[in-house]
Amino acid sequence: MQRLTGFFSGVGREMKKVSWPKGKELTRYTVVVVATVLFAVAFFAAVDYGISSLIRAILE
Repeated sequence: MQRLTGFFSGVGREMKKVSWPKGKELTRYTVVVVATVLFAVAFFAAVDYGISSLIRAILE
């Protein structure tokens, strides 16, 4: 039990050292992440559609 208490005490000390982003930074980072995910979704959907169309054309 002593080790577990020491672990969480250490976690608490380290969390106080963390540099948390301000509101404006957090908003900017969130927009970048969402835009990146949407780009990846669109890219892989287009690739999937292209490969599916190619396979359908070959099989017909």
